[in-house]
Amino acid sequence: MDTNPPPPSVLMATTDEALLEDFLRLAAAAAVTPQVQNNLAGLRRHWHVGSLVVIGRDLAEPLARCQPAHRPGVVVVGSAADGDDLYRSAFDIGADLVCRLPADEPLLAGKLADALDGVIRTAVTLAFVGGCGGAGATTLAAAVALLGNRRGLRTMLIDGDPLGGGIELALGIERDPGDRWPKLLNASGRVSAAALRSALPSVDGLAVLSWDQSDVTVLPPDTMSSVIGAAQRSADLVVLDLPRRADPAVEEGFVRSTVTLLVVPCDVRSVAAAKRLSGPLRSVAGDVRVVARDSHPGLAPADVAAHLSLPLATKLGIDPKIPAAMDEGRFAPHRRSPLSRAAAEILNLVDHPSLEPA
Repeated sequence: MDTNPPPPSVLMATTDEALLEDFLRLAAAAAVTPQVQNNLAGLRRHWHVGSLVVIGRDLAEPLARCQPAHRPGVVVVGSAADGDDLYRSAFDIGADLVCRLPADEPLLAGKLADALDGVIRTAVTLAFVGGCGGAGATTLAAAVALLGNRRGLRTMLIDGDPLGGGIELALGIERDPGDRWPKLLNASGRVSAAALRSALPSVDGLAVLSWDQSDVTVLPPDTMSSVIGAAQRSADLVVLDLPRRADPAVEEGFVRSTVTLLVVPCDVRSVAAAKRLSGPLRSVAGDVRVVARDSHPGLAPADVAAHLSLPLATKLGIDPKIPAAMDEGRFAPHRRSPLSRAAAEILNLVDHPSLEPA
């Protein structure tokens, strides 16, 4: 079903043209065709691409201030003239290696050659957002998280929409003890992954971060960044349910996601609404795909994806029993339901080592 070409094995990021020339020369010698980004936004958007990320000294420090999710295979490259700040920035972003050119060219060349067979070993993070109001993104996000948990993956479900209906209500855990978003408002820096997981309410091992009944409706972006980072360090699969509105905290969720799923009902008005969202979404999310939800009468899923100029992840059939089950706090889709089939296809299309249970 997934006909997209495989991503490049190496991501290179720098604004320094001389340094980029060195990067590309060494990549060519190693028979590697990298993806190149020349700004911080592009680097963050594609942070999870490939098995090796090579970052120039010019972007290392600003990236460190953004507190990126930890991932292996990161190399920071500078020159013999760079001082201790080069190592400090490399440490802050969790780099595996610092190379000073030209002295360390053989070392960097070896890393580039090794990257041809490299893999990423960080948590898959799937972000779900509705192309219009009532699209069913929250329902699908919960179904994917439950299925991932059922498959034996360490999974965390994060409700990033304070104005939504509340995932807790659907799962029937709104009265269970544990921390909610307002308790984490002062979180910044490196949040303990183990402490976060142990503090949250759960459903059969599925950790859930949602909202209480307070009037808190806005998250600081540093809080969102720190919490998602902790979730990614403690899980195989992180599922984010995000709102359509654009604010810095929500953008952090999209930036840190492996794949963003835009859920769009197959009718003309919904597709028109999703079209207005798709442009801004692609500016912050690295990999955006469409989930086309059946409507009667409706457009063909392939036509919906084509109109939005996005790849089709899967189609989502109608399950009339789901709304009542969610209202009653007993959301547990049948294995053969349209919702479960769509959730399975989404997990299957993301070819990632973290989705292979031990």
